Parts: sequence; C-alpha cells; structure tokens
Amino acid sequence: MQNNQDKKNLHNELHKEFYLTCEKYYIFELLTLTAGMMGLYTYNLRGGVFSNAQTGNIVMMSLAFGEGRFSEGIYYFIPFTAYVLGTIISEILPEKVRAAHFVRWDTLLVGIEIFALIMVGLMPLTWPNQIVQVIINFLCSMQFNTFRQAEGVPMATTFLTNHVRQIGISIARVIKHHELESEARVKAWRHAKLILAFFTGGVIMTFASNYIQEKSIWLAVIPLSVCFIVLLRSDLIYERAMLDIKPHGH
Repeated sequence: MQNNQDKKNLHNELHKEFYLTCEKYYIFELLTLTAGMMGLYTYNLRGGVFSNAQTGNIVMMSLAFGEGRFSEGIYYFIPFTAYVLGTIISEILPEKVRAAHFVRWDTLLVGIEIFALIMVGLMPLTWPNQIVQVIINFLCSMQFNTFRQAEGVPMATTFLTNHVRQIGISIARVIKHHELESEARVKAWRHAKLILAFFTGGVIMTFASNYIQEKSIWLAVIPLSVCFIVLLRSDLIYERAMLDIKPHGH
C-alpha cells in the first residue's frame, strides 16, 4: 500500500511541472479557431442557432415560449439537448479509451470532429437544419468538456465569456499590484489571443460561406488536422508511456 501511495505522490509531483501535448497553448489556439468557424457556420447557414455555448439558445427558447411560439421554442431545445448529450458522452468515453492504451481520448475526439465536419460539408443546405445543429452542438460540447486547461490555466475553446472576464481581472491586477504587472500582462495576452483566434475563424467562415456555402465547414478541418497530426504523433511516439496520465483539470 505504501509503495502504491509513493508512486501516486511521485506521479502528482511530476504532473505539476509537465504538460501533455493536448494541454499546449497552441493546440487550444487551433481548436478555438475551429470553434469560431463552427459557431458562425451554424448561425449563418444552418438555422441561426449557436453551437458553441447554450446561453443564446436558451435566451431564444425562453423568448419563444414567453410569446407562445412553442414550436419555435422546441426548435431551440434541440441543440441544447445535443450539448447535454455531448457532455455526458465526453465524461464516459475517456476512461474506456484510456483502458485501450492506444491513443488519448483528446486525440480520438479531434479525429471524430474531422470526420463529422467532412460529412456535414456533404449535406446540402436543403436538408433539415436540425441534423447539422445536433452534430455540431454535440462536437462543441465534447470539445469544451475535454480540453479544459492550457498549460495549467483553465481555458475554454468554444466560447469567449471567461476569456473576456480574465482580461478584465488581469488589467485590474496590473492597476492594483504593479509587482504582478508582467505576469498579468502575459495572462491577459493569452486570453486575448484566444478571442482573436475565435474572431478570425468567424470572419473566415462568414466570408467563405457566401461562396462555397455548406462546404465552407471544410475549412475548419484544416486546423483540426494539424491538431490531430501533432496529438497522434505524441501519443504514438513522444508520450507513448504517458497515456495513463490525465490532463490537468480532469
């Protein structure tokens, strides 16, 4: 028992200083760029729903129910349900994937996203919007719940509210505690870059959707493919012996 506890303590100490590839900041930047594309895709081309987070959908749903437009309210309940389901699945599957000891759940998820978005791009705009809404809300939910911390700092890849909050907190710390100025600036800049990545993805998708319509979602496959190659290479080579280590925040 003592030997097992010593191993656990050693694992915890090493894990404090080491960040897996799936926790690297540039991975979060690429995922956030992708999320910006997915969010604008569903809003601009697939029925005007928000795929990244559910506050907007719940606002629209409550507005519809409050005005007696119940069928429209149920319309917004569909992506909400898909988001909840994505969270449940992304809590259950990682343990099973880890037990297989082949690749990380994080890597597998990015591969699933690539495949799903390729399929979405093949679905004509004449198809029911709910099909694509469910798929992309499901993906965004799993991505948000899976990628939780970038190099020890809690960060979201699918929506921006907390990044805006953290920038405000960092600026306040600079004003109140000048000795923390350098640290606070670095933290604020990191959050700002994720906002910029999301914004860039949204601009790219808005522009592309005017020309290649449903196939514009394939642009999101590009940053996802970069992530997948980097993560898979780490799982199979550099971090092969570390597949049992959970990312921070899990």
